[in-house]
Amino acid sequence: MFNVELLPEEADIRHERARDLGVPFDGVPGTQNAITDVPGIEVGFVTLTGDAPGAPGGLRTGVTAILPRGKQKAALPCAAGIAVLNGNGELTGRSWIEESGQLQTPIAITNSHAVGAVHAGIDRWMAANHPQAAAAWMLPVVGETWDGYLNTINAQTIAPEHAIAAIENATSGPVEEGNVGGGNGMNCYGFKGGTGTASRVVTSGEKSWTVGVLLQANFGSRKELRVAGQTLGRSSAAPLPNGVQRLVCKRT
Repeated sequence: MFNVELLPEEADIRHERARDLGVPFDGVPGTQNAITDVPGIEVGFVTLTGDAPGAPGGLRTGVTAILPRGKQKAALPCAAGIAVLNGNGELTGRSWIEESGQLQTPIAITNSHAVGAVHAGIDRWMAANHPQAAAAWMLPVVGETWDGYLNTINAQTIAPEHAIAAIENATSGPVEEGNVGGGNGMNCYGFKGGTGTASRVVTSGEKSWTVGVLLQANFGSRKELRVAGQTLGRSSAAPLPNGVQRLVCKRT
């Protein structure tokens, strides 16, 4: 449906970002232009691509883990809030965030049918690495988007061990983008979507703060695509995969 294969000579090419290509975005980015520019945040991935038993259509899925306090301080409360743009999605742990304004576990993003497995994986990792916090109670935060366009989503290939591995893989510094983690099977505006990240440095007087974001992009119809104010989607001559336009419109 989507051509995402790399030619051999392309495999080692560094992925260029929009700013590298001269796209004029507002604001001043942080050092990495990534969510990890916010001190203490770590991000990790497990990416599953290929064939597997029960997945005749192939796998293109994964798990993304975000640790606001890093692995060493994962049980330390972190201020949190909820804002809904499109309510068609699952997010575990939401009620506690709305009631208390905080969270105390890693955050994970995966496909729509793997929320339970990833939730269990976070529970297991916390019990092994932060037993005192786990002995009290835990409400892990796991979000999802649907990757059934490119992934055999009903094969149930995501297991708790994948969530644990994504947490263990989490680091600060540069963040991988594109076909990684939970973003592996995404599509966006009728093009190949994935995982993205950015940061901005906000200044007020003599003080400055860093704001970071990580996005699992899986939304939008082709006609809605705008980049730096330009309506690229409406004028695009790129082929639109069969059925994607109709299905994406139903999801947005």
